[in-house]
Amino acid sequence: MTTTATSPAQPGTGTAPGTPTAPVVRFENVTKSYGTVRAVDGLSLTLHPGETVALLGPNGAGKSSTLDLLLGLRPADSGSVRLFGTTPREAVAGGRVGAMLQSGGLMEDVTVRELVALGCSLHPRPLPVDEVLARAGVAEIAGRMVNKLSGGQEQRVRFALATAGRGDLIVLDEPTTGMDVTARQAFWATMREHAAQGRTVLFATHYLEEADAIADRVLVLNRGRLLADGTAAEIKAKAGARKISFDLDGQDAVDEQMLRALPALTAYERHGATVRLQSADPDATVHAVYALGLYPRNLEVAGLGLEQAFIALTEEASKC
Repeated sequence: MTTTATSPAQPGTGTAPGTPTAPVVRFENVTKSYGTVRAVDGLSLTLHPGETVALLGPNGAGKSSTLDLLLGLRPADSGSVRLFGTTPREAVAGGRVGAMLQSGGLMEDVTVRELVALGCSLHPRPLPVDEVLARAGVAEIAGRMVNKLSGGQEQRVRFALATAGRGDLIVLDEPTTGMDVTARQAFWATMREHAAQGRTVLFATHYLEEADAIADRVLVLNRGRLLADGTAAEIKAKAGARKISFDLDGQDAVDEQMLRALPALTAYERHGATVRLQSADPDATVHAVYALGLYPRNLEVAGLGLEQAFIALTEEASKC
């Protein structure tokens, strides 16, 4: 087991304010290929203690490969992956990392409590079983057989296993798939508690509203490369475009081609009298609408949501 001596804080207990800390995760120019497919392409990134980080990307962007490299499940072809200043395998073996992955099933012929108790007993720095069950929201179903669980309940059991010990990094791959709204809210409340205690939370998700609401930081991957890195607000600003919406009540006969030819448009939708646009220069676009002799009602100009910004960034990158 390799320990990190760069910080006086005890693992799993957070870090005292003002204490210098080593990076939790550091990728330096990492590549990974499968045959002719470059899944990870010169990836460099650093994660710090106490961050909650969302990992976004379209299908095939390299998210799963990146998590595999981080957890030591696969070796990098080139570059360096370090967790807490050591190798991924050493960090995992030392109990510093908990992971909740999409792949892999759960033992079936046991109860939830028995399975979680097994996970705790195998962890180098275990937490009490009852505490793990309560935090994961599965205490009420602790006596149920694992093969009788719903999809959302199985996810919460996987989360319990990922947090069975005093780890410093929690890695989650699509963690709330199958959970209802209430369970998702409770799950993220627990994640905030972990981050507040100094743990780093890295999660990959297709629920972009979760990334927008939960993450301190958003990483966008595309074709194995880091396309954007910043807060959700910074990612939205990076996309550049803004959204414009208005109604053309009583003006249904407006030529569609005239609207599509408005300057600086990056996206166009029209449903009856309602027009929704995206524009790289909203001032020029709105001015042109009035120049056409139109009288837009309920005019709104706003920044893109994270989902729209994500689509805009990845589509633009795919053209390169």
